[in-house]
Amino acid sequence: MASHSKASILSTVKNYIGQDQLPQKPRAHKRWRWVVWVALIAVFVLLFVAEIMLKRAEPILKGRVIETLSTRFNSHVELDDLQVSLIRGLAISGKGLRIFPPDDVVAAGAKAPLIAIQQFEFHAGLIGLFLKPTHVRTVHVQGLAINIPPKSMRQQAASRSRHQGKLKIVVDEIVFDNSNLVIGTDKPDKDPKIFELKHIVLHDVGSHSASPYEAWLINAIPKGEIHATGTFGPWDTEAPGDSTVTGKYTFEHADLSTIKGIGGILHSVGEFTGRLDRIEVHGTANVPDFSLDTASHPVPLETRFSAIVDGTSGDTYLQPVDAKLGKSQFSASGAVVNHKGQGHSIDLEVSVPAGRIQDFLELAVKTQPVVMTGVLGMKTRLHIRPGKDSVTQKLELKGDFTLQQIHFTNPDVQDKVDMLSLRAEGLPKLAKPGATDVTSGMTGSFQMADGELNLQDLNYAMPGATVQLAGVYTLDGKKFDFAGKVRTQAKLSQMVATRWKSWMLKVADPFFHKHGAGAEIPVKITGTNTAPKFGLDIGHKDKP
Repeated sequence: MASHSKASILSTVKNYIGQDQLPQKPRAHKRWRWVVWVALIAVFVLLFVAEIMLKRAEPILKGRVIETLSTRFNSHVELDDLQVSLIRGLAISGKGLRIFPPDDVVAAGAKAPLIAIQQFEFHAGLIGLFLKPTHVRTVHVQGLAINIPPKSMRQQAASRSRHQGKLKIVVDEIVFDNSNLVIGTDKPDKDPKIFELKHIVLHDVGSHSASPYEAWLINAIPKGEIHATGTFGPWDTEAPGDSTVTGKYTFEHADLSTIKGIGGILHSVGEFTGRLDRIEVHGTANVPDFSLDTASHPVPLETRFSAIVDGTSGDTYLQPVDAKLGKSQFSASGAVVNHKGQGHSIDLEVSVPAGRIQDFLELAVKTQPVVMTGVLGMKTRLHIRPGKDSVTQKLELKGDFTLQQIHFTNPDVQDKVDMLSLRAEGLPKLAKPGATDVTSGMTGSFQMADGELNLQDLNYAMPGATVQLAGVYTLDGKKFDFAGKVRTQAKLSQMVATRWKSWMLKVADPFFHKHGAGAEIPVKITGTNTAPKFGLDIGHKDKP
């Protein structure tokens, strides 16, 4: 009923005013479409005009950027290309940005750009451009190179006061890819320190406070990737090397075989703080399969260290390192020093209070099993010269040691020691293989270089006898050449089992009965580690 009434009313109205005078809904839609299209065309025209205006304004904007950076860094700035576009929002990109050191540092001799960027780009909202300071969300940077001049140049420049402008831009995030940090040195015998920065994300840049960062660095030697998080800055314009840096790092899957002569995969974690040119580092480093090429027998190595890294020279000062090789604890302190064009030298003071000699022999000596077991006490100076030779060929040691509770792993060698001890005590009838099992001790001084161990003033003590030796032992076990004297408790005639041999040797007793010993016998030990030969040293003469 209602619909019928509505139709009647509409028919009456049409007859009264005429069909053509009623509003036509479809035509109204068409008019709105035209309005939208006109508006869109106007926007595109405006964008096109703005794009043209921006293109024409690019030289002006480029000059403003150069002027702003020049004021901020108080130095000469070059920019090869700057482009601005509104097609995808406000997009700014540039190529060939170079910021040189301050004029005073250039006058002191620095020539390379302080900062060089191959290309950069960022997008910004229009509102952010009108805020103070100017606000930018994310900047992408490719091919950043930072060259920090030597400290002497920076100190010379710092002695003069100068105005430092402020860069009124805050960036939420800067993403760096494929960058390098080079810290120069004014020492002619040092190479600059170079860090390969694979990927860095820097947050809250430009706020004149420390900026949080996350970084992935490639370490050249040993080869491996370092992941670090922490804070950087604020950037010190007058002395970039004094810019502060803090953080925590992990250094994983570092291949020690990139250092000739050693092997193993290193894992290290730690934290650091300081300036770019002087960083204090505290951490741990573990190598579960550490080895030397003289033996190629993996031994677990664990270290806890404190160090100061001098970025101006590449030198590292260890103070100290607490380490564990196998089951042996030891400590070391010293320096790793950079030599220009040659690599690094290592100088350490090493102390082993009560280690296991078998751990060190396992690491250094090729033959298996190790020649002896025992408790080692040692203090030595370790030096590894720079160069491309194997570490084991460059390694030099000089120091003193004590060995207690020595037991030889070769049954034949141990039997000879046991029988010598029994004879020296005057018990020759008991001197048979397997009759006893004595432990012995040793003290002495040593030098090691070029794969040879030279032992001097070697005193070897066992029940009934002492042995004084000096000689050479090669780490490959192929050379065993020692000479010295055996001093026994018993006389020579008392060290043989048969009566007639004893009676015959009584004649010789006076000639060997010297310096309070029952007998003093010149001996020599030659051969190899697996087949030593013991004999009298007939040509031996006492020292005057």
